[in-house]
Amino acid sequence: MEELTLLQKIVVWVIPVVFAITLHEVAHGWMALKLGDPTAKMLGRLTINPVKHIDPLGTLIIPGILLTIGGFMFGWAKPVPITWENLRSPKRDIALVAVAGPLSNLLMALFWVLVIRLSIMTESHNIYLFYISIAGITINTILMLLNMLPIPPLDGGRVATGLLPGRWSWQLSRLEPYGFPLLILLLATGMLGKILGPFISFFLTSFVLFSGISPQEFQYLYYNLI
Repeated sequence: MEELTLLQKIVVWVIPVVFAITLHEVAHGWMALKLGDPTAKMLGRLTINPVKHIDPLGTLIIPGILLTIGGFMFGWAKPVPITWENLRSPKRDIALVAVAGPLSNLLMALFWVLVIRLSIMTESHNIYLFYISIAGITINTILMLLNMLPIPPLDGGRVATGLLPGRWSWQLSRLEPYGFPLLILLLATGMLGKILGPFISFFLTSFVLFSGISPQEFQYLYYNLI
């Protein structure tokens, strides 16, 4: 197949990226509701309607720029508001609410793996469906692993502060104002890719194995997407 144009790439990426980012936030709100905090529900954020979650910079502009220049793809949605005081056991529940986001990305990646597998089993080899599925697997894998970095305010940082003893938890939480600048620095210097690269490669290789698509075909389609 011929190389995709930029417009075709945008069409392929838009649905997996938007839903990977927005459902990640819905998962936070849903878990918070289960643990006693109805804030997200009351504000209408427990919906799969992407419009309710779109952050113009993180959901549209940044992913669009990264798609145009190629390389590491990521983004974010408007954070779902959580009232920690409503949680039944705030320190423990902070970790549970945080891990719900990356877990939703893992489940979405597995969903796209299943789409490829069913397509192969039914011999309905639609190349654009393969492209969309590979984009879905890729963005969800990256968001899952990126968010599990133990850097506040990323989900991994929240999990760490919820699990660490009180003094260590407090010390880690003090890094939150510097977390996003640190992430940008890691991205700009290429260190973020070096840190996450081996983990991304492991998960993508595992997903390819379960999808039934050949590694060579996956690699060809993947590099045609970026």
